Formats: sequence, structure tokens, C-alpha cells
Amino acid sequence: MTPDKIIFLIQKAKADEAKTGHFARLMNSKLGELHLIIGLHGDSPQDCLFNFAVEYIEMAPRLIECVEACAREADEQDLFQPFIDTAINYFIQPSVIFSKYVGLDGLLMNAYLCHRLIEEMYENNKSIRNSNLVDVKTTEANLLAHHLIGEPFSNELDQSILITVCQLMGAPSYYELDLNPFVRQVKHKAWNWMRDYWNSLLERNQIRFNFSMRSG
Repeated sequence: MTPDKIIFLIQKAKADEAKTGHFARLMNSKLGELHLIIGLHGDSPQDCLFNFAVEYIEMAPRLIECVEACAREADEQDLFQPFIDTAINYFIQPSVIFSKYVGLDGLLMNAYLCHRLIEEMYENNKSIRNSNLVDVKTTEANLLAHHLIGEPFSNELDQSILITVCQLMGAPSYYELDLNPFVRQVKHKAWNWMRDYWNSLLERNQIRFNFSMRSG
């Protein structure tokens, strides 16, 4: 299964949102809850959050597509396919716990699971981890999505990701696997646009993290 069905689900949710404005109101309700380290520097803070969240969702199928293509070119389909299938199924076959969430609200959670899964996939292999494929800005984007989903639910999602990663990897030897052929494909110029677009997600939506800030 390709990410095309996910893209269709996102397009439908955006069309529904244009009629209801439900997700925009949800993002507006989050403004007063943001941690001091998160700065919204656009003319409309609500739009900063809303546009970030929509782009964060839209990046999920693009990221899956990139991993899928690079795994194929590196001849590592068998290793990466379980990650790809799991990421797709977050959208296509979501857990029953998401049944009360609809539209972009539910898709944000699905996208968070997808992005966190791939982040953990990177972090738990030495050759990928040392490649600098994942910029700190992508981690910050996941932190913001975590905050928008809200605790304790987002913490429960994180815990489920760790369990899933352990199941998919099967053995500690995953960390030592030489996946430089995959790294070279991801760094290929054909995928520069995806990495640059993903890494600039926060900047594009005028959101900055200031970790020197401390709550009073």
C-alpha cells in the first residue's frame, strides 16, 4: 500500500475543516497553554499553530514515501517494510482509542505516531544516528506536536511508540547494522527538498523554541 490513501484522507479532512473550523478553534484554545519556550512570531499566533499542524500532518506521507523509496534503492526493503507498514497503518487502521477523534484532530495524532516512529528508527541505529539525517528542528516539531496533543495522552502515545519499536527491531543487533547504503539514498539530491522542507517546518510557520527561557 502506498501513502496515496493517507493523502486522500488528509485532503478530505482539510475540506471538512474548511466547513466546520473545528481544528482552527482547537488550535486557538491551545494558545494559552503553550510553554514559555515556544514562541509564535507571526501576525496571527493561531494561524502559526494551525498551519504548522496541517503541514506536520501533510509531511507524514511524504516522509513515508521517502523512507520507502530509499529503502528500495538501498536494497533494504525487508528491513524497513515493517516500519513503513506500521506508519501507514497509523492512518489506515488506527487504534480504537482514536475513534472519538475525527478530521485533522485525529490525523494530528496519527501523524505524531508516524513521525515519532521514524525518529526512533533513526535514533536506534548507529549509522543512521551518526549521519545527521534528523535535524534538531524535526525533534522540536515533534515536541510541539506532543504539546498540542496534550498530556497525559501524548505521553501514552510515546510509550506505545517505544513498545512498537522494540517489537519491530526484534534484537539489539539493529543498532549495529551498517545502514550507510540507506543513508546515502536519503542524502541523495533527489530527496534534498523533503529534508529541507521538513527541517524548515517551524521556521516557515514563524515558530521558535528558546530553551534559555525558564518558567517563573
